[in-house]
Amino acid sequence: MAKVVTQSRAETEAFASEYAKTLRAGDVVLLDGEMGAGKTVFSKGVAKGLGIEEEVTSPTYAYMNDYDGRLFHYDCYRIESVEQAEQLGLADYFDMGGICLIEWSQNIAPLLPKNVKRVVIRKRNENEREIEY
Repeated sequence: MAKVVTQSRAETEAFASEYAKTLRAGDVVLLDGEMGAGKTVFSKGVAKGLGIEEEVTSPTYAYMNDYDGRLFHYDCYRIESVEQAEQLGLADYFDMGGICLIEWSQNIAPLLPKNVKRVVIRKRNENEREIEY
C-alpha cells in the first residue's frame, strides 16, 4: 500500500479527488479510520473527482447516500447486524455499476464483495492525516 500525508482538509479532499480518477465503475472502497479521521472529507473529494456537484454529507442516519447512481456513500457505524444491512438492501448497490465508499465496513463484512480496495486514514493531529491506499 502507498502512503501520503496531507496537512489540511483541503489537501485531503484534493488527494481524494485525484484518487477518484483511479476508480472504475463497480469498485468498492473501504474507508477505515477512527471517528473524526476524515472519512467523509475523503468522500467529498472522491465525489468532486467524479464530477459530482451535489454536496456530500455523512450518511450516518440514512446508512447510504446515492449520488446520481455513480457514487454510493455508506456509513455502517449504526448497523447492528448483517441481517439489518440485508433488510436495508445495502448489498444490492455493489452490482449497480457505481462506486461504493463504505465507512465502518467491518459491520457488514460478510456482505462485502471479494475484491475491494482499502483506504486507511490516520489522524496525526488536528490537521495532518496519513492516508494509506
